Amino acid sequence: MWLGPEEWQAVALSLKVAFWATTVSLPFGIVAAYALSRWEFAGKQVVNGLIHLPLILPPVVTGYLLLLTFGARGPIGGLLSQIGVTFAFQWTGAALAAAVMAFPLMVRAIRLSIDAVDLKLEQAAATLGASPLRVFATITLPLAVPGILTGAILAFAKAMGEFGATITFVSNIPGQTQTLPSAVYAFLQAPNGEGAAVRLVIISVVIAMGALVLSEVLAKRMARKVGGQ
Repeated sequence: MWLGPEEWQAVALSLKVAFWATTVSLPFGIVAAYALSRWEFAGKQVVNGLIHLPLILPPVVTGYLLLLTFGARGPIGGLLSQIGVTFAFQWTGAALAAAVMAFPLMVRAIRLSIDAVDLKLEQAAATLGASPLRVFATITLPLAVPGILTGAILAFAKAMGEFGATITFVSNIPGQTQTLPSAVYAFLQAPNGEGAAVRLVIISVVIAMGALVLSEVLAKRMARKVGGQ
């Protein structure tokens, strides 16, 4: 069960990619979930559909769209490359692909938590003179913490397991973009690589199950803490 250097490299890169994918996308996930839960605006269903589109599209299609958009010749990638920021065939691109694929799960968990916050509490705070930003920061956000934690952990687990969009967008370069799922795929294609693939599969299962259990435990603890207050 001892991992070789290439296997450790894939695990470490996956943890790095999943961490940054979750950390950077979390503020956007909170804002998107709050907007879908509390705001009414033209095109709301379109926005909701776009956010959840990665859940429906084949991951390879999502990866190709990312390549067209953030590649060196893409409308956004071309502009970013002029200031030295590149995503295609870089670990940062793997993080972007993982964030896009995990974003719907994060937003859904957070939105459900915000939906459960009693509107009367927010209205009471507003009646007492609190600004919308203060109501959000002092009422909505603390009460939605269980859902935020759950969404972040589920997004992390999803980012750890992302494969289709990642390999399409940033390829499978050892030490650069070869995440844990990509390494499993590569080992299965190589002679005598099944042993390494099995070891990485076991690690993937352990991390995924650990993330799910942790999300449940933290959500229940925070729910009890919030309920007690």
